[in-house]
Amino acid sequence: MSKEHTSSRELLGWLWRGYLRHYMGLLGIAVVFMVIEGATMGALGYMMQPMFDLVFVAGNTNALFWVSLAFLAIFSLRGISSVTQKVLLSKVSQTSAAHLRKDMLARLIRQDPAFHQTHAPGLLLQRVQTDVNAINAVWQAMITGTGRDLVALVAVLSVAISIDWRWTAILLIGVPVMLLPISLLQKYVRRKASQARDLGADQATRLDEIFHGIVPIKLNKLEDYQHGRFAERTDRFVTAEVKAAFGTSAISGMTDIMAGVGFMAVLLYGGSEIIAGEKTVGQFMSFFTSIGLSFEPMRRLANISGIWQAAAAALERIKALMDAPILLTSPENPKPAPKGLPAIRLDKVNLNYGDAKILRALTLEAEAGKTTALVGASGAGKSTIFNLLTRMVDPQDGGVLIGDTRVADLATDDLRALFSVVTQEALLFDETLYENIVLGRTDVSEEALKKALDASHVSDFLDKLPDGLSTLVGPRGSALSGGQRQRVVIARALLRDTPVLLLDEATSALDAQSEKVVQQALDSLAGGRTTLVIAHRLSTVRNADKIIVMERGEVADQGTHDELLARGGIYADLYRLQFQDGKTLLDREGMAAQLPRTAGQDQTEQSGWFRRVVSRLLG
Repeated sequence: MSKEHTSSRELLGWLWRGYLRHYMGLLGIAVVFMVIEGATMGALGYMMQPMFDLVFVAGNTNALFWVSLAFLAIFSLRGISSVTQKVLLSKVSQTSAAHLRKDMLARLIRQDPAFHQTHAPGLLLQRVQTDVNAINAVWQAMITGTGRDLVALVAVLSVAISIDWRWTAILLIGVPVMLLPISLLQKYVRRKASQARDLGADQATRLDEIFHGIVPIKLNKLEDYQHGRFAERTDRFVTAEVKAAFGTSAISGMTDIMAGVGFMAVLLYGGSEIIAGEKTVGQFMSFFTSIGLSFEPMRRLANISGIWQAAAAALERIKALMDAPILLTSPENPKPAPKGLPAIRLDKVNLNYGDAKILRALTLEAEAGKTTALVGASGAGKSTIFNLLTRMVDPQDGGVLIGDTRVADLATDDLRALFSVVTQEALLFDETLYENIVLGRTDVSEEALKKALDASHVSDFLDKLPDGLSTLVGPRGSALSGGQRQRVVIARALLRDTPVLLLDEATSALDAQSEKVVQQALDSLAGGRTTLVIAHRLSTVRNADKIIVMERGEVADQGTHDELLARGGIYADLYRLQFQDGKTLLDREGMAAQLPRTAGQDQTEQSGWFRRVVSRLLG
């Protein structure tokens, strides 16, 4: 975001056009009652003169009743209007805030993965929750200030002017002197509030990372380290908030000082007139009361400028998020989704992430209704292919086709409805097991659900759960084991019943027993679908119809398991590494290699073979 601040007029205009104008009716009624409440302040000040001059000084008993009745009417009207406007304003406030939060989530949830890689979850939580609350508070203060406090101030000053305009002028003599300091304080408050908003987002991000990473934090004894980092950010946040509060309070404090100076001058000037008999006690008490009643509205109105500067910092960030373009959108005239089982083809696809070349003129095909496996070192571009197919990212050039249709020509919803995806992460939501499987669908029959549960082997552990399908799975599925979570995801994919299945290391994090059960479920899921499989364990892909070996974003070799073994090359070396000479796979950097010597094998020969595998994997 630009360092230059967006103007207050532009921010308020955006807030009004987008949200507040939808509630003009209720706001109008609330403002009417605010005006009534504000006007009663002037009426109270005005009634002081007849109370003192007619009742207390003149002793008019008839006037006593009417003056008392007038006070009752003023206070009753004030109470009724106060309650009414507060209820209406609360209704508008909460509804508009909810409207903004829903719009923000709708916008943010449709952003592409690249956006979410640069905007941490904690930051987005801060924007949606805390920053919206700050905006909500300021526009309430501004509307209340305009509808009630400004009217009240005008009313009481009108009474004061009607008594003696000279006294009023003397009272306000310090106002011009305050303008420059208040302007400087406003800029100070906005700067500190902006810092506080950034630090608050940083705090939320740190908490999100701590709670999601609580297990590795404990295993690595990082409690004190993480606590220290959070404490340091918290202290900086407190400092920024205190400085912003100082600026806001200083504006209000200057108003009080100005009012004190003005009132002292009025008392010195007006007191001599009363002593000389030029003004009555009732007139002075009416003026005194009016000015006294004006202090609180003046203080609240002065505070608005400080509150606004704090909220403007939040509103700027919200507006920036809402204005951020959604780069991956559906075409204006999308083509229909392919029918039946589609083939998948990439044609000379190039993809870069910044300066890093991920895919280099990649061309490959996965035949319809068959299983195609992608193997190769980490970083070869296998997962990127899945992102291209589901249009989480677009290539710089080349074609990505489902059937004969480019994915960019399909409506996003239609495209993603073609895929079921099972990854090693097995993401579950903190809801019931049933909700995690059906994902909000209402058209799932009991028969279809039972079939999916049986095929995915969820039925194998369902009876052991305390509440069956109604069992809460915990945050990120923490109440289930890794194998159980994977089977739930497979059941979800079976219910989707899509023509294309994408499997990304779906069994890599499981123990041998769980892997066997999950692999059986995956075999059931893959039947009758166009399936792409990413796996480092070659045992899970040896029966694939075609295996594509990738290296540095290119196809290095392809064929069936037997064909690739017969040809030699990277796949044959990987297979030998896993099943004959060793038990530990190399990663992209060639780390973690331990090759136990086989019976009768010369150590020198094994070392030379090891170097050859590393050389071929890393180019």
